[in-house]
Amino acid sequence: MGIDIYYTPGSPPSRTVVLAAKALGVDVNLKLLDLMKGEHLKPEFLKINPQHLVPALDDNGFVVTESRAIITYLADKYGKDDSLYPKDVQKRAIVNQRLYFDASTLYQAFADLYYPVMFGGAPFDNEKKKKLDDAFGFLDQFLQSGKWLAGDNLTLADIALVATVSSLEGVGFEVSKYPNAAKWLAKAKTTLPGYAEINEPGVQKLKGLYEASKKS
Repeated sequence: MGIDIYYTPGSPPSRTVVLAAKALGVDVNLKLLDLMKGEHLKPEFLKINPQHLVPALDDNGFVVTESRAIITYLADKYGKDDSLYPKDVQKRAIVNQRLYFDASTLYQAFADLYYPVMFGGAPFDNEKKKKLDDAFGFLDQFLQSGKWLAGDNLTLADIALVATVSSLEGVGFEVSKYPNAAKWLAKAKTTLPGYAEINEPGVQKLKGLYEASKKS
């Protein structure tokens, strides 16, 4: 059967999972879902994830949902070493903190601001933009003391955050205003395995959706 990943390229969490699998050297079967056509609502996918959200992973019948849970599962089960997800308790705690920060703060602020504009025709909300600016300020602080988000080595934290931050850059957020984050993102683009073929097409898809929403 193998490992199936249900995803959509425009989704930063989906790209996080595919990027992590690439970095870990895990062979996966990519199952593309077109959310615009409601493929995530079909009975066969609802058996995989009743919440009808992507990404979702099916590892020979064992199902994991939520992107950060998926990537930590993949690292723990299939990682050749612990470089991407350290076993040292304190190092792992830092990686986890960054992952939770992404899920609950930065990505959430991104989704709260841009998704209503892209998918609901809502006006741009400057109050929500301030919350996103604050979150990005925290990210910039995280990058003051190390080469990567959780220290001197690339980890799952960088993989997750690069999917979010590159998407923000794609829809016009001024990453360049945050020097540490801008430098980190530039390095990640040339260092992260599979960035060009996995992440960039999804960024461009989001960019196209956002530009189209501004014209409507």
